[in-house]
Amino acid sequence: MGLRLLACLFRLPTAVIYGSLSLFVSILHNVFLLYYVDTFVSVYKIDKLSFWIGETVFLIWNSLNDPLFGWLSDRVFLSTQQPGAEISSPEVVLKRLRALSHNGPLFAISFLAFWVAWAHPGVQFLLCLCMYDSFLTMVDLHHNALLADLAVSARDRTSLNFYCSLFSAIGSLSVFMSYTVWNKEDFFSFRIFCVALALCSIVGFTLSTQLLHQRFEADGKAKWDQESTLKQLYIEKLSVPQEKRITLAEYLQQLKRHRNFLWFVCMNLVQVFHCHFNSNFFPLFLEHLLSDQISVSTGSFLLGVSYIAPHLNNLYFLSLCRRCGVYAVVRGLFFLKLSLSVIMLLAGPDQVYLLCIFIASNRVFTEGTCKLLNLVVTDLVDEDLVLNRRKQAASALLFGMVALVTKPGQTFAPLIGTWLLCAYTGYDIFQRTPLGNVVSAPPKLESAAALEPTLRQGCFYLLVFVPIACALLQLLTWSQFSLHGKRLQMVKAQRQGLTQGEAPEVKMI
Repeated sequence: MGLRLLACLFRLPTAVIYGSLSLFVSILHNVFLLYYVDTFVSVYKIDKLSFWIGETVFLIWNSLNDPLFGWLSDRVFLSTQQPGAEISSPEVVLKRLRALSHNGPLFAISFLAFWVAWAHPGVQFLLCLCMYDSFLTMVDLHHNALLADLAVSARDRTSLNFYCSLFSAIGSLSVFMSYTVWNKEDFFSFRIFCVALALCSIVGFTLSTQLLHQRFEADGKAKWDQESTLKQLYIEKLSVPQEKRITLAEYLQQLKRHRNFLWFVCMNLVQVFHCHFNSNFFPLFLEHLLSDQISVSTGSFLLGVSYIAPHLNNLYFLSLCRRCGVYAVVRGLFFLKLSLSVIMLLAGPDQVYLLCIFIASNRVFTEGTCKLLNLVVTDLVDEDLVLNRRKQAASALLFGMVALVTKPGQTFAPLIGTWLLCAYTGYDIFQRTPLGNVVSAPPKLESAAALEPTLRQGCFYLLVFVPIACALLQLLTWSQFSLHGKRLQMVKAQRQGLTQGEAPEVKMI
């Protein structure tokens, strides 16, 4: 039985094994996103100053570690001619798999550090966030880089992304299961649940990376034997000097000239902001816009669906990408976001069913767009390789540079959202004293009191005006992005030509 199961695992397609890595990330990361703030605020009783210090340090580290780790990983790929032996594609894939096999289990262990009080809440909050994000960044960088390294054609990449979405949807079920064990008063059951999730993740990372490693190790040996045979017939061109490695400053200059990269990161910064705005304020919108209209179980269902539906919805979006292209699908989603927000604004906050649909769909479509953008980054990797004639695509480094510009949106989302809400209504999420200025003010006339902005109105305007503003900014920047259609086909054809290279000259026999 065990041998039969092992044989089945070895016969699994590469796309399925690659996609399964998303499962072992999502089962942990969804639980982390949902509970880490509540754990430190409600269970460990972290003070407001320590919380904001931790978030500020996390903002800086979260933005810097992506390009730092990407540079350490891919700086050897930047020059057009490498000193010494050339690096083949199977060797690049094996390097990324080794990084995943080491950092995946460490990521799971760092996840467990949140759920046991082992230091002062402020110190633990800071250390846990930075440690967890470091290993998550290493896993995400190399996993996303494999998307560009394993395939070049849009069809193959959408196939890889399809399985990522499928397994991420399965991983989102951990959110539903966590409701049965979450209890602020008795943390033991939740801790056991988190240990079980971490063990599943460790075993999954180890098994998946080993299966992929064995598969590409065989390809690497075959290519090495072929190159060794050709080297005996290769005419060395001693007159061609080897090019020096590119420094970080030179690489940044190249990115500044990469027009599509600049427009993309502007658009993606807004997208990351909107995704995390929805995640941060989803429970608040449910509480103040729908709590007196729907049951608690319905609210929990909407919250759970908002985590799993984006991955399932993305399966349909990926099929659209195969037919229409990623650019057209993303542009259509921006128009859809704008249209739904305007309709909701005109309908008003009293349309309960429409409000439920809008709150859920706003998060679903926004998260779905985020999932598609990795495909755009892989196209930018191709264009970067062609424009700068690199010997090997610096996939992880480009993903890291995208994150450097867009990750601040994660922190700007709660800061700007809470500031707008507090400025409009006086509501402070830490003090929990909504409309404090209204309560402490002297009695007013009924007509004046009716004009006083309420928390419900503030939440509604925040709900509809933020996606309207985001959609308009994104449509403006996305219209300047030119890597689609014929230009994209030309870039992919040139990348395949650069990757395969010219056949080496051989001696006349």
